[in-house]
Amino acid sequence: MTQRRVALRVRDGLVVALVLGLAASISLSEVSIVVLAACLVWIRPLRSWRAWPLLAPLAAFAVWSVIVALVSAAPWESLSATRSLLPLATFWVVVGALDDPAAAHRFAVRLLWALAAVALLSIVQVATCTADRYDATPPGWPPVVGAFIGKCRRAHGFFSIYMTLAGVLTTTLAAMLPRVVAGGARVAALGVAWLINALALALTLVRGAWLGLAAGMVVTLSALGRRAFVVIAVVAIGIAVLAIPSVRERAGTMVHGGDATAGERLAMLHAGLRLVREHPVAGIGPGQVKHAYPIYAPPEALRRHTSHLHNTPLQIAVERGLVGLALWLWIFVEFFVKTRHILRRVPASATADRALVIGALAAVTAFLVAGLFEYNFGDTEVLLVTLAVMALPFVIERDLAERRA
Repeated sequence: MTQRRVALRVRDGLVVALVLGLAASISLSEVSIVVLAACLVWIRPLRSWRAWPLLAPLAAFAVWSVIVALVSAAPWESLSATRSLLPLATFWVVVGALDDPAAAHRFAVRLLWALAAVALLSIVQVATCTADRYDATPPGWPPVVGAFIGKCRRAHGFFSIYMTLAGVLTTTLAAMLPRVVAGGARVAALGVAWLINALALALTLVRGAWLGLAAGMVVTLSALGRRAFVVIAVVAIGIAVLAIPSVRERAGTMVHGGDATAGERLAMLHAGLRLVREHPVAGIGPGQVKHAYPIYAPPEALRRHTSHLHNTPLQIAVERGLVGLALWLWIFVEFFVKTRHILRRVPASATADRALVIGALAAVTAFLVAGLFEYNFGDTEVLLVTLAVMALPFVIERDLAERRA
């Protein structure tokens, strides 16, 4: 019994470390996941996993990625790029690390609060920004401090770029909105944490993330049916954030245009579609866009070098062909099908559990919509948070199965 208690305490500590890493540090996240996986193997005799959810699509996508890497023009470089698939194991690690729905709820709430702390610092980061730090890191500061206070025109928290913070915030906000809307214990405090994160998301000025969150809100609205509450909240948030000049100006480009990045996205789309037409089955191989884009970029493209095309489905199709795109879509189709089935099995009286499952559906929807404007599947920090949230419904499912057994 002593060994069991020690093992479980170590696991629980690693779960907390993972939450903190997801909110602020890729290094802490990756170390926590690796050690947590080893810990789960250690305590496996004490606790058996019922199944490996989504194993078939995830494994098929990984195997196909290795195959296309081997047949690409630069197989060793492409094989090295497939290391980005390793974070996919996060999904099963989180499923195995959380014992029951209560643990899943604690995980989600802790993530919201950890991000709220980062979001609050991010708001200060932008509010105190000066002209000499808008787009550069000031000299003479310690590296960690300089990385935080530099390039502060747009909120980026402890991440290297604002798009990563926006992706992490979008997924978490969408995941937790159903819990806030559903009400219950401590909903007021959760609502405050949610609003702090929403303000930080606004200050990232990432329009694709805003659209992703809007899509997640639609899922929540359709699932819970609390239209008046959601609509009022959205209008109130919109009025508040549009009072900030930089946010108002950025939002205006979504309606009136006039932003150079839109033209770059179209150029990348043009080049990507050409590459798909010429390499429809196996693509050009993971990590090869940086070599192909300078050749395929249209004349109007201002940016002649890039490693990704700011569109996740297009990037997958270019690197892994239409077969790879179909396998990638299979992952999310199966997730939605299975999660909807789980939602139907959760009793109506289990309000919190239903909110958690609906939140996962909303979060993945937000992730996929935001991915139409950014290669967020290739952003490890964003992918880790999304996979962790995707795992939560399967913790609920396991508990339902154990109750019926």
